[in-house]
Amino acid sequence: MFQTPQEVLNFIREQDIKIVDLKFIDMPGIWQHCSFYRDLIDEDAFTDGVAFDGSSIRGWKSINESDMAMVPDPTTAWIDPFMSEKTLSMICSIKEPRTGEMYSRDPRTIAQKALDYLISTGIGDLAFFGPEAEFFIFEDVRFDQTENKGFYYVDSVEGRWNSGKEEPGGNLGYKPRYKEGYFPVSPTDTLQDMRTEMLLTMGECGVPIEKHHHEVATGGQNELGIKFAPIVKSADYLMTYKYVIKNVAKKYGKTATFMPKPLFNDNGSGMHTHQSLWKDGQPLFWGDGYANLSKMALHYIGGLLKHAPALLAFTNPTTNSYKRLVPGFEAPVNLAYSQGNRSASIRIPLSGPNPKAKRMEFRCPDATCNPYLAFAAMLCAGLDGIKNEIDPGDALDVDIYDLSPEELAKIPSTPGSLLDALKALEGDREFLTSTGVFTEDVIASWIEFKLDNEVNPMRLRPHPYEFSLYFDA
Repeated sequence: MFQTPQEVLNFIREQDIKIVDLKFIDMPGIWQHCSFYRDLIDEDAFTDGVAFDGSSIRGWKSINESDMAMVPDPTTAWIDPFMSEKTLSMICSIKEPRTGEMYSRDPRTIAQKALDYLISTGIGDLAFFGPEAEFFIFEDVRFDQTENKGFYYVDSVEGRWNSGKEEPGGNLGYKPRYKEGYFPVSPTDTLQDMRTEMLLTMGECGVPIEKHHHEVATGGQNELGIKFAPIVKSADYLMTYKYVIKNVAKKYGKTATFMPKPLFNDNGSGMHTHQSLWKDGQPLFWGDGYANLSKMALHYIGGLLKHAPALLAFTNPTTNSYKRLVPGFEAPVNLAYSQGNRSASIRIPLSGPNPKAKRMEFRCPDATCNPYLAFAAMLCAGLDGIKNEIDPGDALDVDIYDLSPEELAKIPSTPGSLLDALKALEGDREFLTSTGVFTEDVIASWIEFKLDNEVNPMRLRPHPYEFSLYFDA
């Protein structure tokens, strides 16, 4: 891939590329883009940026201060595989053109500030993140909400609910059982070829790829594996991951969703996030403690556990996120750590005798998050744990279902709703703001946006199941 602006400009000229597509992320976590004729992209564009109106971007500028600039990162350049005209894509950070400063509400800038803060502490110089984002593939999706009606409908040829359906050519009967969709071969797994195309396409876009497989839930739940990477690059890769998956699915006449809980009564989609710190080329999480963890790693875990209720406002930022975080669905609802207990919010994966593979896995997040904000917040929490030597307590190495109600009550759990997580963030934000990574403005605008656009609108609307419960009251 490319390292310098000049390499990108040479490639544009040599390949006779006429269109350059600049992508950036809004506050909630959706990619936005604008395509430019090649003459508008010169060497100055990589430092000064390319001007655009930021007043219509969610959570950003007001109309009277709308001037913004996209600053492309030459290391993110790849040929977009979904454009009919050969198009070079690059991911951008956002700059204030009047001041020349990077924009404080730009999520990618916030992730970079988190890395800068890590370096400033002297604790480490690299933070590796490895997200495992799950998703569903559906053939049919319909939903609506008006004053007098509200419904959703999703369907998949793999859905167990279709075992009795008459299908064109006959129903072949291969439908994964509920909670038994993990790793079946064809013909039960109908999505092998599509996932392979997704994986290889991501590789062509510069994402370091590993594997793909069917996931636990019926109805087309899947996961593709990508390698860990430094914090900003990892978030870049995750956004490319989502972009490729959605567009390859569309090519097959299907649709992909990262919504955590689109199906009732089966597993939801999470994004287990592996993390480790390094300094001078050496891993810092290997040691002689529990599960071969260093004291630094245990303190990092202590920081994540202490700040988890507030963290979830960024890592699990939708009302739907908390329909996944319920007991009984392999959900990581217990704020504890363990080598093997998947109901614990932090797991220590097997790494063998290799110190470089030693890491911890935060299992709460889901892929509706803005990865730049979520990764930055997790890093700040972990660093707070290291700085203050926060004790994570004893590991939870028992079967959670064997615990008595009294024992279970002693284990803290994740917030029960987005509102609860936002309230926790309101009261526990210093670990984010004291670092200079998150400004008070960013925290306040995030809480306001989530309340006004998600929490309160959901509270105002009746749910279809409420009619089953209460219509005859």
